[in-house]
Amino acid sequence: MERFSKNDLGSHQKINRMAKVKKDKVTKTPKPPKEERTRKEWSEGELMDAFNLTRIITYLTPEMEEWLNVAPPVLNVPEQYIFEKALLKIKKYLSGWQEEDLKMKFISPILDLGLLEDSDQVMSYFDKTISGIVENIKLTVKSDFMLAKGTLDYFRTPFFHFQEYKPYKNPSGDSMAQLLEAFLIAQVKNNNQHPLYGVEIMGGNWRFVTMIGKEYCVSEIYNSLNREQLLKIIAILRKFGVILKERLMK
Repeated sequence: MERFSKNDLGSHQKINRMAKVKKDKVTKTPKPPKEERTRKEWSEGELMDAFNLTRIITYLTPEMEEWLNVAPPVLNVPEQYIFEKALLKIKKYLSGWQEEDLKMKFISPILDLGLLEDSDQVMSYFDKTISGIVENIKLTVKSDFMLAKGTLDYFRTPFFHFQEYKPYKNPSGDSMAQLLEAFLIAQVKNNNQHPLYGVEIMGGNWRFVTMIGKEYCVSEIYNSLNREQLLKIIAILRKFGVILKERLMK
């Protein structure tokens, strides 16, 4: 019969204890790192508090003032037809539309009239989920529309941020908060000091938003059911195309 000395027995016990410690270290579930803290739904106020943001609504920042300083657009015959058709649709059917109806039947043709379209340098993206680590907090949001440098389905540098389409009926979440999340993520991805541009849409109401650093500026409401105001919305969208080419792309 094989015999073990006390020293042998002590060695076996030591090995067993070490194996147990090693096993515990392997099987123990670590706490998630701070940067993995995430929330599915933020309110505008919560984002302002968490990231020390300042909302400007009593005056226009230079970026916003430049953007909104537009003349009524000159529409050619095909554009005038699209305009009249879109205006008639929203006046007649808005009260019954859901989010996807609003996006496809009205906002999409208005974006076309605003000349926000793909080019060799910029791609448009619909319903794109974007995420990033902002000040050790993970943010994830679904962008309804954005313009960015990109290749096919891969985007790199967002520019025209991020339209949020929320109808009057059953709005899904805080649209301004979702827009701000997209801005914060874009600041991290872009890693530059350029301002960010976007729109919050609630039914027929459009509010233009710019953000630079920790400050974001919100315009007055533009009612897209009003002919003159809808024309101004189109002019403002076209003005962004000029800002994009002359400033943001450089």
